[in-house]
Amino acid sequence: MSLRPRDLLARRGDPLQLESLTGEQGLDRPLPDQEVASPGLVLAGYIGRFVPSRLHVLGETEITYLHSLNEAVRKQAIETFMGYDLPIVFVTKGQDPPDLLLSLAKARSIPVLRTKLKTAEFFRRIKPVLEDAFAPRTTLHGSLADVYGVGLLFTGRSGIGKSECVLDLVERGHRLVADDLVLVSRKGNDVLIGQGHELAAHHMEIRGIGLIDVKALFGVRSVRQQKRIEVVVQLEDWEKAKDAERTGLVRQETAILEVKVPKVIVGLNPGKNLTVISEVVAMAHLLRMTGVDVASAFNDRLIKRMMEQRGLREYLQEDYE
Repeated sequence: MSLRPRDLLARRGDPLQLESLTGEQGLDRPLPDQEVASPGLVLAGYIGRFVPSRLHVLGETEITYLHSLNEAVRKQAIETFMGYDLPIVFVTKGQDPPDLLLSLAKARSIPVLRTKLKTAEFFRRIKPVLEDAFAPRTTLHGSLADVYGVGLLFTGRSGIGKSECVLDLVERGHRLVADDLVLVSRKGNDVLIGQGHELAAHHMEIRGIGLIDVKALFGVRSVRQQKRIEVVVQLEDWEKAKDAERTGLVRQETAILEVKVPKVIVGLNPGKNLTVISEVVAMAHLLRMTGVDVASAFNDRLIKRMMEQRGLREYLQEDYE
């Protein structure tokens, strides 16, 4: 996903309060980096650590410094700074940059955008925008549902019953996020956010019926726009999954965008209540998040009881009275 200066100007709600000082110049150039920085020492002539590909912000300190210089020194500083192929320049606090800076920007098609926000506030607002735009992304074939607040991603071969399972969960009061095609993005180091394609708009394909509109049928409370993916539920044919883990002591994981996510393999056979199993998967995950590991606790109790019985047997064997 590429981000352009024009996209920043057109953001809904105008959170960055931007206006272009260079007209249409450079507004369609893709921004190459999500790092935002102040040029700082470059304006003073030190270019040893300067990274031109970053998004550069001229705050009150930089603009005041430029205006304090005599004309010859200011010209040299601006020409040094604008001599690089800068992707974009922001000016904060509604300040007026030097005319030379704007003329050089127009000549080199470098967009200069001005905001009314203070520099610190501008940094705070633009960083989440850039992190979202530059986040790693992928698409997965599956269905994503919010079950008791846990994001369950159902995967499996085509036609195995992913959509039917999620539809049954919706009917029981849970919420659909995406069906068939799940768009996944990574936020930070380990958070995966899944959402549906905008054209799908919470529609589902149910074989034998066709397309249905979940929001229209079950109401607005039956859907949500996005959800964190916390557990992958892999649906398998019974013949392939009959030897799956039965105690829960050995946990499986899968990697999505280099983030490890717990995976549960559920084998399907006639009569299995997949909906209730999915709810139990979500509740078990919530328990583990609060520090309760049922399988490990049961295993510890079992080992403790075996050790107690062993000690009793040894005592009885040595009791000759």
